[in-house]
Amino acid sequence: MSAEVLRAPGSTPGQWFARAVLRNGPLGGLIALVVVMAVLSRDFLNGQNLLNVGVQASVTAILAFGVTFVIVSAGIDLSVGSVAALSATVVAWSATKEGLPVWVAVLLGLAVGAVAGLLSGALVAYGRLPAFIATLAMLSVARGLALVVSGGSPIAFPSSVGRLGDTLGGWLPVPVLVMIAMGLVAALVLARTYTGRAMFAIGGNEEAARLSGIDVKRRKLVIYALSGLFAAVAGIVLAARLTSAQPQAAVGYELDAIAAVVIGGASLSGGSGKASGTLIGALILAVLRNGLNLLSVSAFWQQVATGLVIALAVLLDTLRRRSAR
Repeated sequence: MSAEVLRAPGSTPGQWFARAVLRNGPLGGLIALVVVMAVLSRDFLNGQNLLNVGVQASVTAILAFGVTFVIVSAGIDLSVGSVAALSATVVAWSATKEGLPVWVAVLLGLAVGAVAGLLSGALVAYGRLPAFIATLAMLSVARGLALVVSGGSPIAFPSSVGRLGDTLGGWLPVPVLVMIAMGLVAALVLARTYTGRAMFAIGGNEEAARLSGIDVKRRKLVIYALSGLFAAVAGIVLAARLTSAQPQAAVGYELDAIAAVVIGGASLSGGSGKASGTLIGALILAVLRNGLNLLSVSAFWQQVATGLVIALAVLLDTLRRRSAR
């Protein structure tokens, strides 16, 4: 299809280009960032380094897929990092300390994540607490429980589950495969399920969604439970990479997850967002940090750069919504 066909009637080439940038900003930003890093560092495009980028993005992306559900429905979830640590700790404790079969321990860890999300959803839907406050409370509760269960010390992770941190064929990282699988699940939920359609409706206009027959409160329970479940998967993958469940793991990861969703094009006001965009957002953060490490940039300046990227993403979101109107 030619550019002429893509242009809106009566639009100038400059206006068409501006619309294209706004609509495809995350992907264009990722491509531009990769090109810049490749020019600045000859080691960046090394195959092993690119796989490392995927591994570095995996946990953030899995967390962010769950957070996407919440942000699409005009909510926020600050608890996912703590829930991830709690779920991984429960898996290690139940398998190592209590002697439960590994598959039972994994199911228990996943259930803990889902229940934590369910409780946050209940506080939001039925307790009518702002999502910020409800999930901030869960952040503290989950982190505290992780410390209580572990006694404040790391617990060795079951070796059979620890294979999630290994590679296949000596080169393909399993965390990347898990990230892709969870991304496909998130895309399927958003695009092909009633709950996914309800997320967009609630985020677009909660009152209109209620009047159209959607049980908003029940849908919010499901939405936050899904976020907790994805957080549990991310926690297990992270613990497998570290070969131990650490109660203080994933501190601050909730901010990275939210940033990935926003950078990927989702609106904080709700009603828009895609799993593919979230994946691109997580990759942008991973590429940025990996490239800056290769360039020996101070970790302090890396935080500054990450903050600027997030601010730019929110600015583009604002411009995109104005353009749509």
